[in-house]
Amino acid sequence: MRIALFTETFLPKIDGIVTRLTHTITHLRRAGDEVLVIAPAGAPKRFEGARVIGVPAVPFALYPELKLAIAGKKVGKRLVKFEPDIIHVVNPAVLGACGVAHAVKRDRPLVASYHTHVPKYLKHYKLGALEGLCWKAIRSMHNKARLNLCTSTAMIDELNARGFHNLALWPRAVDTELFRPGLKSDEMRDELSGGRPKAPLLLYVGRLAAEKEIDRIRPVLRAIPDATLALVGDGPAREKLQKHFEGTRARFVGYLRGERLASAFASADALVFPSSTETLGLVLLEAMAAGCPVIAARAGGITDIVTDGVNGRLFDPNDPEGLTSATRRLLDSADLRASLHRNARLEAERWSWSAATDALRSYYRSVLDGGPVAPTSASSEPSSPAPSPSPSPRPAGQGS
Repeated sequence: MRIALFTETFLPKIDGIVTRLTHTITHLRRAGDEVLVIAPAGAPKRFEGARVIGVPAVPFALYPELKLAIAGKKVGKRLVKFEPDIIHVVNPAVLGACGVAHAVKRDRPLVASYHTHVPKYLKHYKLGALEGLCWKAIRSMHNKARLNLCTSTAMIDELNARGFHNLALWPRAVDTELFRPGLKSDEMRDELSGGRPKAPLLLYVGRLAAEKEIDRIRPVLRAIPDATLALVGDGPAREKLQKHFEGTRARFVGYLRGERLASAFASADALVFPSSTETLGLVLLEAMAAGCPVIAARAGGITDIVTDGVNGRLFDPNDPEGLTSATRRLLDSADLRASLHRNARLEAERWSWSAATDALRSYYRSVLDGGPVAPTSASSEPSSPAPSPSPSPRPAGQGS
């Protein structure tokens, strides 16, 4: 197949979408597919044999790491020359809208995928009044697609209720060759804790942004004053968060990649993840693969991954004490941590990038064949687990 991928975010940015795309492109190429990526400028010209067209872009004022790009006639000519069998728009917004328009104009089969809960983010930037308009614009683009892929059953059900059509599940996956308990390291624990390796070590990994609700971790540090919180990642809220966490044992580590990131997961006592707007939470799977117990909000796609008391701990995001109580219970019980460690790794081993990409290719073929491609809703995962993952040449990124 010849696949044109329009994405609003790509390398060198690090987040869950980029992680999914890089692994997917790798496995599409291994299967013999031709892939053309259209992304904001700054990306490498080729990735794993796939050509990448960089489109001039400007930083988004509210979130400078996000680049806004509009494809011009040059991209259109490249697409005509490439002659894609299918166009896949990832999180269509600005650049993705160009992909939708090209597919409609050229009558090309169109697939869209929903990865980021942008309408729900607006309230964190004092733009909640625009949520309805945002839903309308996103729904309009998605409903031009023959198939709309979601990364969790929770998102399938929510988008179905909001009038999105042709919804199906793009299975989750994680690189269990990279993220593994064997990378637990005294040196990494010492580094993350600021030289206090014997004290409780909590970890946050992901964007430092308002919608991630990281400020909710401060009461945990107030209740457990000997604990250190290592925040791995960066983003527009870093300066504000540094002020918010003044007087606590919070350490801003910046980005970690590859085995250093995997070692951070394996060396911490728990990953604390307060966000209630996740469409999946890929970073949780990465932590679980490394055997790191996770404490996360019972919201959105997270409930597809974490079963409370079995492979992680969930808290009620509407309970101001929920995160603190869940963290206390985990840190106070070595038996619970050991049980979560084992079961988290077992859960992660069920989900491979090769199997997830096989499912995606099957969807593509169904779209091309013109047959039925998806139910309109979903309430459960596929009954059979994915096979064990194959090694990946790329380090997985952070994000949700």
